[in-house]
Amino acid sequence: LPDALWQLAQLETLNLGDNLIESIPDGIGQLRQLRMLDLGHNRLTSLPDALGELTALSGFLYLSHNRLTTLPEALGNLSQLAYLNVSDNLLTALPGRLGEMHALAELRLYRNQLAALPDTIGSLVNLKELHAQQNRLDVLPQSMGRLPALRELDLADNLLTSLPASIGGLQQLRRLNLRNNRLASLPASLSELACLTHLDLRANPLRVLPDELGALPNLEKLDLRWCPLDETPAWVEKLRAQGCTVYL
Repeated sequence: LPDALWQLAQLETLNLGDNLIESIPDGIGQLRQLRMLDLGHNRLTSLPDALGELTALSGFLYLSHNRLTTLPEALGNLSQLAYLNVSDNLLTALPGRLGEMHALAELRLYRNQLAALPDTIGSLVNLKELHAQQNRLDVLPQSMGRLPALRELDLADNLLTSLPASIGGLQQLRRLNLRNNRLASLPASLSELACLTHLDLRANPLRVLPDELGALPNLEKLDLRWCPLDETPAWVEKLRAQGCTVYL
């Protein structure tokens, strides 16, 4: 990358996506007016701490389709950023300071190698969409229930064996995708998700479902295909009667 690029102090949008870039120099921190930065579809294996100096980033930061194994803690400085996409990388963990990115409305983490989410994720009070499918998650932090704005949560294709009871705290949640995990039971607190319209439980080793699921007032679609249920719950017909589509 030419050194002259970092002298464009008034630059607000920078698109370097879909190239063969292997590294980003510290000079990028000089672009203090940047609001949108696209570094996706490159060959990056690491990022400089200088990214944390781009505190004017308020729109989008694309880092998807690279070879990143870690993210710098300095990303926590981006307290105005609304959208972060780090999908299709090799991430095994997320920085603890992720929770300081209080303006985040959409976070895309899918197709990485994450085994856990940091407890600080519960501080993302403006987060509306969290896409973490196709990772190696086997547990969720209790703090997940402290996401008051969350509307869509995609956890498909992970290794989850249980859900925290705190999940009932997601009072704005509309869509919950848990397809293809290792869930053998579900917490009764799912019945507290009064805004839930879509619940995908396909391909989990569920034999019994909590009766409380039948009390979800706004459920429009419940997918139970490929779950080895011992019997069909009686409340399934109640859901169908109120207009919910149920797949067994």
